[in-house]
Amino acid sequence: MKTWFHSWRAAVRIARRDAWRAKGRSSLVLAMIALPILGVSAADLTIRSSELSVAEQLERSIGAADASFGDPGFAGEPVHQSPNGDNVYPANWKEGDNAPWPSGATDPRKAIPAGARWISDTQGAAKLTTVHGLLQTDVRELKADDPMAKGITTLLDGRYPQKADEVIATAAFLEQSGLSVGSTVSARNFDRPYRIVGSYELPDTLTAAQIIALPGAFLSPYAKAAEKAGALAPGDTTTYLVQRDGGFTWNNVKEINAKGVTVVSRTVRLAPPADSEVPLYQQEGWGDYESSGAADAMLLASVATVVGLAMLEICLLAGPAFAVGARRSRRQLGLVGANGGSRSHIRAIVLSGGLVIGVAAAVVGTVLALILTLVLQPFLEDFLGQRFGAFDVRPLELLGIALLAVLTGLLAAIVPAVTASRQTVLASLTGRRGVRSTSKVLPVLGLVALLLGAAIALYGSVVTDQFIIVAGGSALAELGVVAMTPAIVGLFGRTGRWLPLSPRLALRDAVRNRGRTAPAVAAVLAAVAGTVAVATYTSSSDAQYRAEYSASLPHGAVSFFQMEESGRDVPAVADAVQRYFSVETRADVSRVAVGKPGCPAWGGGAGCGQYEVMLPPANECPMWASTTDGSDPSEKFTPEQRRTMVKEDWRCKESRGGGVYVDGGILVGDARLLKVLGIDDPGAVKALADGKAVVFSKPLVDRDGTLGIKQITDTKAAEKASMENKPAPGKVSRIPSHLVTGDPKSYGLQVLMPPATAKAAGLTTVPVGAYFSTDAMPSSEQRQKLDAELATLGAGIDLTVEEGYVSDDSIFLIALTVFAGLVTIGAAGIATGLAQADAEADLKTLAAVGAPPRVRRTLSGFQCGVVAAMGVVLGSVSGLLPAMGLRLTEERQQLRFHEQMLSEGWGGDTSPPYVPIVVPWETLAALLVAVPLGAALLAALVTRSKGAVARREAT
Repeated sequence: MKTWFHSWRAAVRIARRDAWRAKGRSSLVLAMIALPILGVSAADLTIRSSELSVAEQLERSIGAADASFGDPGFAGEPVHQSPNGDNVYPANWKEGDNAPWPSGATDPRKAIPAGARWISDTQGAAKLTTVHGLLQTDVRELKADDPMAKGITTLLDGRYPQKADEVIATAAFLEQSGLSVGSTVSARNFDRPYRIVGSYELPDTLTAAQIIALPGAFLSPYAKAAEKAGALAPGDTTTYLVQRDGGFTWNNVKEINAKGVTVVSRTVRLAPPADSEVPLYQQEGWGDYESSGAADAMLLASVATVVGLAMLEICLLAGPAFAVGARRSRRQLGLVGANGGSRSHIRAIVLSGGLVIGVAAAVVGTVLALILTLVLQPFLEDFLGQRFGAFDVRPLELLGIALLAVLTGLLAAIVPAVTASRQTVLASLTGRRGVRSTSKVLPVLGLVALLLGAAIALYGSVVTDQFIIVAGGSALAELGVVAMTPAIVGLFGRTGRWLPLSPRLALRDAVRNRGRTAPAVAAVLAAVAGTVAVATYTSSSDAQYRAEYSASLPHGAVSFFQMEESGRDVPAVADAVQRYFSVETRADVSRVAVGKPGCPAWGGGAGCGQYEVMLPPANECPMWASTTDGSDPSEKFTPEQRRTMVKEDWRCKESRGGGVYVDGGILVGDARLLKVLGIDDPGAVKALADGKAVVFSKPLVDRDGTLGIKQITDTKAAEKASMENKPAPGKVSRIPSHLVTGDPKSYGLQVLMPPATAKAAGLTTVPVGAYFSTDAMPSSEQRQKLDAELATLGAGIDLTVEEGYVSDDSIFLIALTVFAGLVTIGAAGIATGLAQADAEADLKTLAAVGAPPRVRRTLSGFQCGVVAAMGVVLGSVSGLLPAMGLRLTEERQQLRFHEQMLSEGWGGDTSPPYVPIVVPWETLAALLVAVPLGAALLAALVTRSKGAVARREAT
């Protein structure tokens, strides 16, 4: 008895035989389906292998220890922590309490249980000497060869340090520094030499430049030497790896938390407690920080959209191949019908072709993904910057990806299968195609979808602020254009009467065979529409960024700052800039320093104070005036009053930022800085000569024309006063000043003070940098030479060369254009190849009636160009809709945000946002002209002028 299984087995055998006979066409479709499967499978294998298990994470962070103890910085106050130790919160502090936030150090060793064994792990940083100069490097103090530290590092060469003057270095540090095992290394302000006795890597961060010394051998003496030299050494943190029998349970962790110490426990990480047992999760407001499923849902929706579009693109490109294959096999399919086969058998044979190609593509793509991922694993690890864990193969995920290939092959073969089953046996055996008419319903449905999608996109961009509505409407409109493609191809055919012979034949062939032309045009349309949409949106955003760009200096000017080590390298850097760049004017500047030498420009640190520029009470904006009870003064005003004050009250107009990053915004210098910044104010030059400070912010100048500067030396008292909403205690100096009127562009400079004036006011100054005007923009070669010399100083120099707005999107737009061009040429080439296979009889007829050999080549080129041109024109028009809709939506959102900021009393730029819509004409020109022309020329070049000799077909 024959069952459906036997008929399908026969259909699969026939399809497999036909696929083997037509190797070229089968390989083409197989490659189209297999390439995405290869990419997705390789990405899945890479991601899964790079994701570490909890045990692997623990091995790389705490080695073989049972736990890691750390100081959260809450002065020993009891804490609540998450089971993984990432989140810590003071147990006895609540939001709204008047008590200050606990801050201070504690010793985690006091919480280590008796009888437990531990080693310390201290991490800091230092500037180390290299072959090229100095290199900012992480420094770690750890007994790396201790069994408890096994897994934290991987020794590559040499041995672990055994003496206080020995270190090991990561391979990344050795590569960057030019040193090797056996070399010696020292630090800036610390001349003690250390010998490198081995190299290692950190499995989690392969690119880290780090050295490891024995505990107490480097960081403590380095900090003392730096302090003696008048510099501040970076701080360090210490954790303790602890090992004891039985490990540390969650109850043990909570007991240790009560002593103000955090714990990362191996036992807890491997078997975490329920959320109800975690005190941190029970605190009020903690749920606000938990992530919702919205982000995950958005990610899944994005992945589903990309996968769906990729499958649609493949089906559009592969469908015509199956259609041509079915027509080439129409005699065989007719014989099946003549021998009693039903329409379902013919559909099964054509569908089996998609099944066979899909299964082959799934197998080939998956196998190649496994091989490539294994072969490229070292390169992938270097690229990602971390070693993989175990090579993680998840069969169910790979099977699901492979099933996509099978599904894609079946979907691509559905329409050809239905079309082939509708042909009569007589038409199949005689090779007649009969009279074919296009569907009247599909174009109508497409027009409805186009109008509905355009209306939805317009509604989303004009009425609502939801990007998803605009995107959904645009996608629906584009699908409508795809559905209308066969009818639109027919309309294109009416232009053939004005064309020469070869393009007229190509256009007629495309119109007569819409079954293979329309999907190829639709595939080109989809690719070009996406490219045009992204290019339009990117060009529009780029125009907005260009308009909003705020220069930090005049065009071509140069500046640098050194915020640390009391500016000790400022003269050397300034000389180097003047030596390599074409400098017209040089202006050296200093900053005001409060406290001991070596205090950084941003304040902070032991023995370091700060200063502030006093704001006269009469010049303070009423919305920002401080209150004794800490309440918000802006709440006393209505939104309309706040909007009016921000626009009209000069006290409430914040000055724009610029390029000065020193604390307080005061620079100490002379009139040369005004010349570099292009500030032409004779009054300011005269004021500097008279010993006055030049001020660019009107609220800072008191009624008597003076500027108040307060020096705060007791930072703890200042913090206490801030908590109580009181002025910080400190010495106030009054300095005569000159206010620059008008609206000069000061590039973030608020106050420029002459050195003599600062000295007379009792202010200590230290060099901080310099400004330069140039008569020519520094070239790349000049920049490289300067960078090479600055690298030898290693002084943390912040160098700025004002080049104006530089767009980062030009390369991106070129890449988009190239991508769309490749897809267009590929789709058009596929359609052309199928047309040649499908129209071989027409070409032989042309040759028989005396057409020259070049007609075949010319016809092939025009066939490819026609498909490319139709798809590019339709895609360009379709791609403008979503981009314009998204920009209109952004304009509404930014206008609403702007009005909200004004109503809340935020100062700054009060002009409405500029959100332009810019059409990328260069990209459109390249797509509309270059791509179809290139596709036509390429097809003409690869086509043979002479076809095979025809033989009479046996009857």
